[in-house]
Formats: sequence, C-alpha cells, structure tokens
Amino acid sequence: MEKRKLGNSGLEVSALGLGCMGLSFGYGPATDIQDAIKLIRTAFESGVTFFDSAEAYGPFKNEELLGEALAPFRDEVVIATKFGFKNGNVQEGVNSRPENIRQVTEASLKRLKTDRIDLLYQHRVDPNVPMEDVAGTVKELIAEGKVKHFGMSEAGVQNIRKAHAVQPVAALQSEYSLWWREPEQEILPALEELGIGFVPFSPLGKGFLTGAINENTTFDSTDFRNIVPRFTPEARKANQALVDLLGKIATQKEATPAQIALAWLLAQKPWIVPIPGTTKLHRLEENLGATKITLTADDLREIAAAADSITIEGARYPQHLQQRVDR
Repeated sequence: MEKRKLGNSGLEVSALGLGCMGLSFGYGPATDIQDAIKLIRTAFESGVTFFDSAEAYGPFKNEELLGEALAPFRDEVVIATKFGFKNGNVQEGVNSRPENIRQVTEASLKRLKTDRIDLLYQHRVDPNVPMEDVAGTVKELIAEGKVKHFGMSEAGVQNIRKAHAVQPVAALQSEYSLWWREPEQEILPALEELGIGFVPFSPLGKGFLTGAINENTTFDSTDFRNIVPRFTPEARKANQALVDLLGKIATQKEATPAQIALAWLLAQKPWIVPIPGTTKLHRLEENLGATKITLTADDLREIAAAADSITIEGARYPQHLQQRVDR
C-alpha cells in the first residue's frame, strides 16, 4: 500500500489506517477477542501500518487488544493512542492535567506492551488546562523517549496554534467525510500552513456512507448512534440522497459507495490519512480497495457539486456531547 507522511513530522504511515474503537466500544457489543486480533493482523498483512486506539475505548480494553494483536510486529507499525478523559471514561468529562497525562501514558505503555507510543493525541481540548501545559508535558515525554509524536483531536485552530508553538503537532484527528465537511473552512488551511497531517475519523459517516444503513435499520441498544440526531429515522431518510450519489459514482467506477467516500478523502490532500474502522474482514478488504481508485479532477468536481446541493439533516452529536470548546 502507498505510504503517506503526516505533515512535516516525518511520521510515515499507510495511506489508510485502521480505527480500532469499534472493536471494543461505541457500536454495540465488543468483538470476540480472537476475531478482533485476526482482523488487526489481517489489516497488517494487507499493508496497514497505522493503528488507532485510546484509553477511553472500553475503557482500556482496546489498548490491551491492540497490544496483543500487534506484539509480533510492533516495530513495523505506528500505534496511536489518546489521553484526556477522567479515569479514561468519556462520561466523566475531560482531564488533561499534566499529572494525568503522565499517568495515562505509563498505563497505556503497559497495556500496549511497548516502550513508546508513536503518536499520542489529546483526545479533546480541556478548557481548564492551558494548552501550553498540555503540549509542554507531551514535549517532556518525547524527550524521555516514551512518546514519538504529539497529536490533537477535534481541536480548533486557536488551540492548535498554541500547542504547535510549544511542541510541533504531527497530526490532527477530527471527523471529516462527505457528510461532515466543516474542516474545509478553517482547519485544513491552518494544517497546510503549519505542516500538520490530518487523520479523519468516521470517514464513512459512522457507517452511513457505506449504503448498508437506511431509515429502517435498527441498532443494538448499546450502540451510540441511537442518540445521534443525524441517525434518527427521519434524518437517515433525508440523508439517503448522499448515499445515492455515492452509489451512482461507484457504479461508474466499478467500486462501492464506501470506496468512493474514502477515495474522495484521499484525493483531498496528500497528507490526509483516513482511519475507517470495521469489525468485519470483508469490510476491511473493501475499505482497503479504496486506495486503488483514482478520482480525476472532473470526478472530484462532480462529487463536490452534487454534495454541495444536498443538505445533510441532523447534528453529528447530541447536545450534551458537543465537545468542541474552541471555535
């Protein structure tokens, strides 16, 4: 698989990474451990070298899973994980105090069975801790050899600039896809200016852009999409127009809607590395096939024009989970 560099950091990863959250957290019951290990190792054998986790996924279960799955080829992969929630629990709110960052890093190293974290993200901005203190703490961890690169997630431009001035930010991980294009307004230009890579999460719209979900789909009771406004039956019905568009282009390219959605992201910038997640081997294979699809300038213009004509219904998070504190 083609490799990409995340901005000016020198951090080189496969053009598509694997978002591992859904194996343990968020989308219903956790995947069987052995099945999850097989999926992760199959991804590696297929050319994926970039694996994304967080202490909050489980909590803690996902890092343990990744540590076991990647142990045989640890030195051939890039492992990303995150700090930033109290006790690793999203429900308890944010905590990026320096002492917490250090404690989380030490615990993550043990769970991941490694002596260094390749990319350590702040999971969400903590309004109660100066960004300079957060970046300064990660800078110390880098000097100690425990961390290789610093990342941020869902941060706004102001905080990115503050952090980057203290410790260069290798990558920003935020939601970006054909149905959430907000980063194009301010984020992407700032990242280009500063030489920071971009790692889109939910590049398939939490599964919606695959075409496998419609207004009649029901989710497991523990699936967080049940509380997402964009996933109400009414919103799904309204948003089907975007999936239909992807399906039309996919037919022309002898591809699938998911592959077109990922190929579109890859075509935006050479320093963008999406991290689609899946629990199914056939979906993994399908997603990786996106790297072989070339969209021409005409294709991209057609997709952009059609997407611009479609109004996406529903907020991407319920009100109480809107974590963006920096506009």
